[in-house]
Amino acid sequence: MSVAQGLKYIGTRPVRPDGLEKVTGRANFGADHAMPGMLHGKVVRSPHAHARIRSIDTSAAEAMPGVLAVITAADFPDRTHFSFGRKGFNNNLIAGDKVLYHGHAVAAVAATSVQAADAAAEAVDVDYEVLEAVTDALQALEPDAPILHDDLRTQGLAEPSTEPTNLVKKQVISKGDVEAAFANADEIVERTFVTPMVHQGYIEPHACVGSFNEDGQATVWCSTQGHFGVRSMTAMALGMDEGDIRVIASEIGGGFGGKTTIYLEPLAVKLSENSGRPVKMVMTREDVFRATGPASGTVNTIKIGCKRDGTIVGMYAKLIYEAGAFPGSPLGAGAMCIFAPYDVEDVLIEGFEVVVNRPRVAAYRAPGAPQSMFAGESVIDELAEIIGMDPIDFRLKNAASEGTHAAYGPTFGPVGLRECLEAAKAHPNYAKPLGEDEGRGVAAGFWFNGGNQSSAEVHITDSGMVKIVEGSPDIGGSRASMALMAAETLGVPYERMRIRVADTDSTGYCATTGGSRTTFATGLAVIRACEDVIRQLRSRAAATWGIEPDQVEWSDGEARPVAGVNVEAEPLSLTDLARTAARTGGPISGRASLTAQGPGPAFSVNMADVHVDRETGRATVTSFTAIQDAGTAIHPDYVEGQMQGGAAQGIGWALNEEYIYDDNGVLDNPGFLDYRVPVASDLPMIDTEIVEVPNPNHPYGVRGCGETPIVAPLAAVGNAVSHAVGVRMTELPLSPPKVLEAITNGS
Repeated sequence: MSVAQGLKYIGTRPVRPDGLEKVTGRANFGADHAMPGMLHGKVVRSPHAHARIRSIDTSAAEAMPGVLAVITAADFPDRTHFSFGRKGFNNNLIAGDKVLYHGHAVAAVAATSVQAADAAAEAVDVDYEVLEAVTDALQALEPDAPILHDDLRTQGLAEPSTEPTNLVKKQVISKGDVEAAFANADEIVERTFVTPMVHQGYIEPHACVGSFNEDGQATVWCSTQGHFGVRSMTAMALGMDEGDIRVIASEIGGGFGGKTTIYLEPLAVKLSENSGRPVKMVMTREDVFRATGPASGTVNTIKIGCKRDGTIVGMYAKLIYEAGAFPGSPLGAGAMCIFAPYDVEDVLIEGFEVVVNRPRVAAYRAPGAPQSMFAGESVIDELAEIIGMDPIDFRLKNAASEGTHAAYGPTFGPVGLRECLEAAKAHPNYAKPLGEDEGRGVAAGFWFNGGNQSSAEVHITDSGMVKIVEGSPDIGGSRASMALMAAETLGVPYERMRIRVADTDSTGYCATTGGSRTTFATGLAVIRACEDVIRQLRSRAAATWGIEPDQVEWSDGEARPVAGVNVEAEPLSLTDLARTAARTGGPISGRASLTAQGPGPAFSVNMADVHVDRETGRATVTSFTAIQDAGTAIHPDYVEGQMQGGAAQGIGWALNEEYIYDDNGVLDNPGFLDYRVPVASDLPMIDTEIVEVPNPNHPYGVRGCGETPIVAPLAAVGNAVSHAVGVRMTELPLSPPKVLEAITNGS
């Protein structure tokens, strides 16, 4: 029997714990928090993409009615002796001597009203020496390119870097001898693919309230994917001890990785310290686009060779990732993922990270993987076409499976790629006839999934209610999933679970909600805390019956003497034992803190049908099928929702979305009117099929499900468009002008 079988609560679809508050408008989001005497903060942002700050005159702003504080980089700890990374982190929050992208923060004000803060921000006089900007990675690598950081040296080169450069690092993943493999290939395809910077598309802008008290302690309320991370980053920026900062996470109106870092919180705390009053800061939509982290733009060259029978013999990738103005791109993850679906002996991946005059990038669902796998899966598709092989059969012939040694290091345990491919081949959507000017694309997806540190507490009330306390903000249904796992472990109905996300002073450390780690890692902490509760319940039942704890078993929510123990005893339920807790040892509470190991990678397969209007070049997705290995689907509604949401975002990335900069590095489309994310009318119904190959490293077989869904859609849609127009498409987005050019010119 697999771990997924014989479960009572896991796999059901109960109502989400936060549903009622959200649909009735009672849930509090980042901008909803208010305090007596609260001020309103506003950031002064650079109109230039690259400039030296000669001076900042704040006197006019400080003299305005209602203005209580104005801050610049001079109000923060001296950065002279910081490491390069820490200096860059602080400089991204508020610029020191240079601004490095359009929208870079240079000052901030706090006033008694939003209008007064806006006026004060306008009154801050910044004298700039405008410098030449570079917003393209390839241009940034040219010998005469403007240099962003005089103290940046390339890491990972054979010879140490000594001159200032925009090349942050070189990273290599190697397995076997790829050149020898190519010499033995019958067919080779080599192409270069381009993907633009894109935004995560979260609806709720960044927002926070910061309050600094006379004891030197700060409290922050904010919309975040990880309030423990906010605590540590805010402490680092301000030179404070983490123990003096308390962070309270609100409900979150979307994050997708974009709220794993901070932009406002240290500014709000510093403004509060200087004014003596709490300060609220809320970004405008334009601020979000201009100043927060997008996904990296990339230029990726892929070369893959195979035999005529479909055996892949060698795979090479040269990946170039834009980091934005400061290092920190997801190059490593892109390199890890690109060829992970294939069991190939000879692989070489060379990665390069480049700084450009754009906002420092941030995570976006499976950060780095959609870009690299768009390129890799496009070449896989083209090779299958060249040798006349079905694209699913081609992948099946080379698919990674249990025992495959991945180029990036691990040997896979049980994984579900083959099962996903077989499900795709058997799906009715794969057999549907295509209409005129339609194409069908297939692509595989992969994410390695995260573990990391988590804590949880489980408290039993006198009435037998189960109170779960944990520190992972819920952005994808984790509260429901953890409550289901607690119900399964305790044998108590889901309806008896009450779960909350506690602040940093009220629960143990939890790493940020991201990387598809939360249901796996924090869920594992919840399970271990429940097991701690069960140990206590067995001990108390044993004391009641006058036997040893190891003579008591816990099953279906009740304590019973194990078979063969000679004692007359009626089973004791959790509620029975909770009622007598005061006289049998006191409150019943379980705790667990751990570093979760073995998260189990997740594979997916996507199929897209696309119709292309040959007169306009517009591509419309007419059918989309997402198939994914979830390990065990704890709450299938949420798993399907993750798959559908990732498909929608991936379709937008493939067809519409991109940051558009002018020649001076100024963002031309900082809003949802001109940066067009898909709406319901742009999308078909997205069909989903959950494959369950349980992860052996989790009691219930969990694999993270949040990242993988966005990885394959770019290539699936790209391959479909390529087949519809008869030309291999290599540059995203596949906007009507690009598609029309391909139709007209054949390239």
